[in-house]
Amino acid sequence: MRQALLALLVGMIAATLASMITNDFYLRILFSIATYFLCAAGMNVLLGYAGQKSLGQAGLFAAGAYTAALMTTRWGFGPWTAFLAAGVVAGLFGILIALPSLRVKGPSLAMVTLAFGIVVEKVVSEFTDPFGGAMGLYAIQPLTWKGAPFTMQHWVLFAIFLSVVTHILLANLLTGRFGRALLSLQADELAASSVGVPVYATKVLAFVIAAVTCGLAGALVAQQNQYLNSDFISFHLSIFIILMVLFGGAGSLAGPFLGAVVLVILGAYLARWSWLEHFVNGALLLFALYAMPKGLAGLFRPKPAARIGGALGQAVDVALPIRPRASASADTPLLAVTGISKAYGGVKPARDVSFSLTEGHIHALIGPNGAGKTTMINMLSGVITPDAGTIHFLGQAIEGRGTEDIARLGLARSFQNLRLFTDLSVRDNVLLGQHSRMQNGFFASLLALPFAGREERQAEAKVAAILTFCGLSAHADLPAGSLPYGLQRRVELARALALEPRLLLLDEPAAGLNPSETALLGDLLEAIRRQGITILIVEHHMDLVMRISDHVIVLDYGTKIAEGPPAKVQADPKVITAYLGIDEEAA
Repeated sequence: MRQALLALLVGMIAATLASMITNDFYLRILFSIATYFLCAAGMNVLLGYAGQKSLGQAGLFAAGAYTAALMTTRWGFGPWTAFLAAGVVAGLFGILIALPSLRVKGPSLAMVTLAFGIVVEKVVSEFTDPFGGAMGLYAIQPLTWKGAPFTMQHWVLFAIFLSVVTHILLANLLTGRFGRALLSLQADELAASSVGVPVYATKVLAFVIAAVTCGLAGALVAQQNQYLNSDFISFHLSIFIILMVLFGGAGSLAGPFLGAVVLVILGAYLARWSWLEHFVNGALLLFALYAMPKGLAGLFRPKPAARIGGALGQAVDVALPIRPRASASADTPLLAVTGISKAYGGVKPARDVSFSLTEGHIHALIGPNGAGKTTMINMLSGVITPDAGTIHFLGQAIEGRGTEDIARLGLARSFQNLRLFTDLSVRDNVLLGQHSRMQNGFFASLLALPFAGREERQAEAKVAAILTFCGLSAHADLPAGSLPYGLQRRVELARALALEPRLLLLDEPAAGLNPSETALLGDLLEAIRRQGITILIVEHHMDLVMRISDHVIVLDYGTKIAEGPPAKVQADPKVITAYLGIDEEAA
């Protein structure tokens, strides 16, 4: 609501200025600010939130611009139909350039998108039919109002209206479920998938949003000028769009607006010296990258909280949300592993391993270093696909399924090395665990429908209970990365609980904890078991394992060598041999 009111206020001020101004030069500056803002707002979703680097925005701008131009000059469509179609066509091109993001990332992805932009520029400049070649396309039909073409003031007012609507819609989307999902991709894709975020679908969504806004901006420019050629879509345009986002503040809702205002006005006054304009833009890009990484918007953000101390708090027994067991009968094991094997060349971290987990128990998976414990956790959670064997969870075969699919079934996990979204607050980290449990879709969130608000409030209530249960309520609004290590471990556990799991896989949750913290962790895990959540824990702290476990499974060199109650396993000669390195007879 605050973002909507602020956007409406800024839009009203800009519209008032446009109504008072008669100088065509200043009206064109306002029009340029609005159209470039559209490009930057979409690019902010892609770069600032999802962390996907694209250098092909000029090609998407061209897709929208040439769609509007060709539909009105060659194919006989009306200007409004062409304008709307420009966004659709650009969105389709956005899907096209999003496909490489399924396989490449970082600089490689940037190079792929750069190639797309260059190809589009060459195609429209070299092919006279249908794109007009270097001469371009003339007589593009402008938008009309009551049958008359837009005046310059009309163009400015419409561009401002479109910018305000775009900002409000994106603010609705980015301040809730989808905004958190996009930010999680930038931080850690594996951790995001482990809490049920559909990584690739979310990436494609970010590309499409950036493409649609850029395509609409291209259509605006083409129809306002009533002329279009390849000079409008040079590589410089892609760099300028990135510069607006970085200089304004990537990941900030206000960043694209600040970047567009400052850089368009600066460019207007440097336009007579084109070499100087390019020099200044390059210098500002370097400045934004190295001296001001948070951009102009960062100057108005509160400084992040300093790293704080504090011991782990006691668990508070409040009801946790748990998914109902609807997919399997009561006598079916919660998890059944049969003949699982995995090999990496000559290294075999899993060799025909079989076991089952009983619901409501704490099971421990132990063994010496290199025994294959983490590999087993990774196969159960979908990070690694086994070479042979089957895994059934709640009666469903899950081997080979994606991590996010398995998470949505109710299997949550933590990681041996912490994988928190460190720049997000503790609350947002845990809310991400609720992502797959929330039912508000893209359009409900985009339009801020009441249903989306109810889903957000329900998720927040569940997360508040989880934070209380884990003793984290006092830290809810702090960045997760600012907490001491022991508290960060507990945040990762709370995030896994927010998935509403039937089974919780914990990979060395006591690693790095002191004895008192380890004891408190044991109390917390026992409290989780009392809530009806089954736990499989990989741990080297044998005192913790023997204290809390109902059943212990022992691996050695990828082979199961023993299982049973803790006391029985502790006395097993094979286990003693594996841990102490003595022969069985001596043991």
